[in-house]
Amino acid sequence: MLIFKLIIMKTLKFIVLTVLCIVFIQYAGFSQDSLPELNKQVIEIVKSTIGKKVDRGECWDLANKALTQVKADWDLQYKYGNLVNHKKDVVYPGDIIQFEGVKVKYKKGNTTYTETMEHHTAVVYRVISPGVFELAHQNTGFSGRKVGLSTLDISTIIKGKMSIYRPVKKRN
Repeated sequence: MLIFKLIIMKTLKFIVLTVLCIVFIQYAGFSQDSLPELNKQVIEIVKSTIGKKVDRGECWDLANKALTQVKADWDLQYKYGNLVNHKKDVVYPGDIIQFEGVKVKYKKGNTTYTETMEHHTAVVYRVISPGVFELAHQNTGFSGRKVGLSTLDISTIIKGKMSIYRPVKKRN
């Protein structure tokens, strides 16, 4: 009986520690208060566009609108600010992702899905956990030319290049 109680106690301790680790990992790195100010502004603009077509409905138009309105410094093409190393640095909501030749492969239940993003731009709308993001983007298969939200787990990227940029303020 004593051995059985010890096993149960160790199992419960393991479960509690596991849950605490998951919660820590999910929220480690930032809080809403620690978001860079420009990122907060980008998210507010993006939030106001969900379900709507921005400009021509191209994926780039969403990032262009947000960065232009917050007066960010960028090259007006596909370099949206300072490059972020997602393996070392914290990725924040409001960061911009540029995909080049990306192929994603993942399973849901017994079905395997493959998606491609040959040349695509998205805004990190929410960080679910490190490497797992809710993206705001348009010109997609699921939301057409309107801004929609989808989840990306970067561990499912099997091909291509993904660059993450942090918006920066224009210098006067």
